[in-house]
Parts: sequence; structure tokens; C-alpha cells
Amino acid sequence: MSDESKAAKVEPLRKTRPCPECGKPSNREHYPFCSNRCRELDLSRWLSGSYAIPVADDEAKADYEDEQ
Repeated sequence: MSDESKAAKVEPLRKTRPCPECGKPSNREHYPFCSNRCRELDLSRWLSGSYAIPVADDEAKADYEDEQ
């Protein structure tokens, strides 16, 4: 018997999904991106401030009222 027939079938940990940057199938090493390039593009957008988590005005006012 060959070594391939003895080896157990290994299933991937995560299902392949489209890369959020370019739409190609994701790569296990760069999940959820397809490549290091797409991963670094996304990171650069976060670091430059292109992506931002919105804050409601009411929440900001509530925090300042508690401090006074």
C-alpha cells in the first residue's frame, strides 16, 4: 500500500470564502484574504484612518456627563 492510501483525509479548518479586497478565494495562510498583498492593503486602510468605527453622539455626551 502506498503512503497516500494510509493517510487520513484532512479537511480545512475554515471554508474558503471570497477575499474582501479582490474577491478571489481566500488562502489558509492569509485568511480571510487571498494573499499578503490584500491583507496589507486592508491593514493600511485601518492605520491611515480610512476605516472608522462610528460613535453615536448620545454616547459621547453620556460619558462626559458622568465625569463631571
